Amino acid sequence: MIYSYFEIDEKLQEVSSRVEEKIGPRLREIEEIQRYNQQKMLAAFHQAGVSESHFAGSTGYGYGDRGREVLDEVYARALGAEDALVRWNFVSGTHTLTVALFGLLRPGDKMLCVTGTPYDTIQGVIGINGREEPGSLKEFGISYEQIELLPDGTPDHAEMERRISPDHKLIYIQRSRGYSLRPSLTVEEIGRIAEIAKRKAPGCIVMVDNCYGEFTQREEPAAFGADLMAGSLIKNPGGGIAPTGGYIAGKKELVELCAYRLTTPGTGRELGCTLGQSRELFLGAFHAPHAAGEAVKTAVYASALFSELGYDVSPAPEEKRGDIVQVIKLGGREQLIAFCRGVQKGAPVDSFVTPEPSPMPGYDSDVIMAAGAFTLGSSIELSADAPLREPYAVWMQGGLNYHSGQLGILLAAQEMLNEKLLSL
Repeated sequence: MIYSYFEIDEKLQEVSSRVEEKIGPRLREIEEIQRYNQQKMLAAFHQAGVSESHFAGSTGYGYGDRGREVLDEVYARALGAEDALVRWNFVSGTHTLTVALFGLLRPGDKMLCVTGTPYDTIQGVIGINGREEPGSLKEFGISYEQIELLPDGTPDHAEMERRISPDHKLIYIQRSRGYSLRPSLTVEEIGRIAEIAKRKAPGCIVMVDNCYGEFTQREEPAAFGADLMAGSLIKNPGGGIAPTGGYIAGKKELVELCAYRLTTPGTGRELGCTLGQSRELFLGAFHAPHAAGEAVKTAVYASALFSELGYDVSPAPEEKRGDIVQVIKLGGREQLIAFCRGVQKGAPVDSFVTPEPSPMPGYDSDVIMAAGAFTLGSSIELSADAPLREPYAVWMQGGLNYHSGQLGILLAAQEMLNEKLLSL
């Protein structure tokens, strides 16, 4: 039943009901992963001894901030890592990854990305976006190579066997698809890459951009051979509650190197006041497994609905997922804009706003974004965005709860129907 206020076409409601019945078994599988990961998170809170006293904020240098230290432990345990560095002053996922890369690499080192060209905003960090960004890895004398994906978008293991050598200091894996049509990576696939890397270059560091992937499976990349992983707290691991921040997790000595880059050599993680942010970061961590599962359920529903409506989707509803992102190939500029406007109408915040394509720093074409969120730019809340370029596919993610996420997807279809860009 759809609340009458939203005026969803009856035929569209019938399609929705039919689709939801089909995906029932898949939703139950996701709920089992949710259950397991939520119990794992509760165990992490217990093992770390979280107390109300840990929510108190600190100022200035932040020496001896017990809450900061315990939050690191909670994330390390929940992510299956030896250690973690969780800070509100990581300003984005790209910033978090940048701190990790500069913490691990030194002039003369070689970095090899085995998942094709990385996400748009990290290209400037590496120095491969053609604009000679000041302060890039390239400017610091760190060389970069990459291995292209196979035609079907999957990693090229044979090329890894040929190319990876002891000369490579860091093997970089991007788990999510970014603005591409390739599939996201499961932890099992990450494990296969890590095995090749360690065999061909025993001293290398395997680093994973884990953005959008946290808590979508029972285990995380650290359990499958990754030495370090990083992500944003306004995506999966912040549970829709963390107002900002990021995390780095993995082997203790590597996390320590990253801490020296975040602050200063010699002080590392011992500095950094929390300014009253701790309660929200703890609460966000606790909600994260459930929120990530709700986002995956929303993505499966979107995939099934638009597949039923005749569109190409990736992943398909029944496919195993390594992140929360759903791609729908809408086939045209106007369809893409209408979809995003419909998603915006399903938002709890700024539902009256009309998204328009516009330039965005770090991207080579206009981008349209639908994101009426409690936290600006939050990708765990229902959002949809895309560059205005072929193949006019939309990348959607999030949904703090399945029921509102489902409605946002229906409103996207309804907007296309209203604009006569969709027929039933």
